[in-house]
Amino acid sequence: MELPLEVTFRGMDHSDALEAKIRDRAEKLERYYHKIMSCRVVVEAPHKHHHKGKIFHVSLDVTVPGKELVVNRDPGENHAHEDAYVAIRDAFEAMERKLEAYANKTRGEVKAHQEEGYARIGALHPGLDFGMLQSIDGRMIYFHRNSLKNGDFDQLQEGDEVRFLEEMGDEGPQAVVVRVIGEEHPER
Repeated sequence: MELPLEVTFRGMDHSDALEAKIRDRAEKLERYYHKIMSCRVVVEAPHKHHHKGKIFHVSLDVTVPGKELVVNRDPGENHAHEDAYVAIRDAFEAMERKLEAYANKTRGEVKAHQEEGYARIGALHPGLDFGMLQSIDGRMIYFHRNSLKNGDFDQLQEGDEVRFLEEMGDEGPQAVVVRVIGEEHPER
């Protein structure tokens, strides 16, 4: 990013672990659009007068040339957002979708609604930056490290479940977007 990342905590103490997770996710945003100029993230704890569990609110503001993209959803009663890591994950996934759509629009691409496939990691070759997915119909589908949109390629294991979007490559089918299912947040 051209400008530094700004992270703000409201209604709660600063957390080095949360900030590290935010920085990691922010760096990965450039996979979706490489001309990000700035990124501001606000993590807000609920007011102390709430009687139920604390539901965290995370907002993101990303500036790209000619546009400002914002994710600022009210978490409502989503109890999954009682975990700040889940609230951060959901906010960044929403921003990733916005950046991907913006990148497609700037390239003049029309989004073709494509059905995601389900697969398991069938083979990994970390030294060569690729792996193979085994789809539910038994096909082996190539994927590159850069196709992984969540998770850490070096932490993948054979058998991990994924969702993927497929294209025909020069040498056969390849997954162009791979998302790990059920990625857990790190221990706090």
